[in-house]
Amino acid sequence: MSNREQYLDTILQEYRQGYMSREALEEKIFVYIRENPHHFITGRHSADSRDDFISWLYPRLSRAVDRYSDQGSSFETYITTLVCLSAREYGMRKKEHRITERSWWDAKAQEMAVCEEEDPEYLEEIHTPAKVSNPRQVLMLLLKTYYYIPDTRLARLAPALGLEKEELYRMIDKLRVLRLQREETINEMKERIHGQFYRCLAFEKRLKAASPNSAHWYRMKRCVEISQKRLISMRKRIQTMRMEATNEEIAHVLGIAKGTVDSNLYLIRQRDQTESQ
Repeated sequence: MSNREQYLDTILQEYRQGYMSREALEEKIFVYIRENPHHFITGRHSADSRDDFISWLYPRLSRAVDRYSDQGSSFETYITTLVCLSAREYGMRKKEHRITERSWWDAKAQEMAVCEEEDPEYLEEIHTPAKVSNPRQVLMLLLKTYYYIPDTRLARLAPALGLEKEELYRMIDKLRVLRLQREETINEMKERIHGQFYRCLAFEKRLKAASPNSAHWYRMKRCVEISQKRLISMRKRIQTMRMEATNEEIAHVLGIAKGTVDSNLYLIRQRDQTESQ
């Protein structure tokens, strides 16, 4: 057994025997990974990037201690595998963030170029009607699409709807809180999907390493099938999660029945389809 295996397994035994607190165990594991990057995949990154990654990894290390059992690989192998898989996921997250940021800046640059070609005074002369013909329907449609409307535009629309802008802002703030909750739920679901994806990979590797037609091979085969089905189910579920305000939420904000919102938005959609034909 290598020195690092002896160290990690030793501190784990000390914790289980009551000679060390949980906080001290997690701190020692954290410090060991940080000070020995050449043992782990994190050594491929710069010092600053490595510190960011280990800080992001810390909650997983805490949960990993509870999930570890002495059956199978050593604690050092278990932690190394966790770090390697997490580093891969962290790299993918950083790559996705860079792509998203680059796309945003490209789009922003094009928008700025278009704005520079327009007459600035024209933007100030956008016509806002003094009163709309059906303020109730327009308000429901506005609440449905508020995320894409700037606050300056909302302030100009409020009088046309017969509302004070503060009252309109209060309605939208309620929907923003609900949207934030949905975003947190979706982000948690994405993390679970990432974890399930790597779980599938781990089971597949263990299946390939097992002796064909052995009891362990059949057990791993069953684990692969179950984990893949769960991954598919989770991906289908996240596809059904919507970010825009639901009709029920709009009804709650307005203090009316959901059916009223359903019928009014349906009439708007039907009218738009008729006019487009």
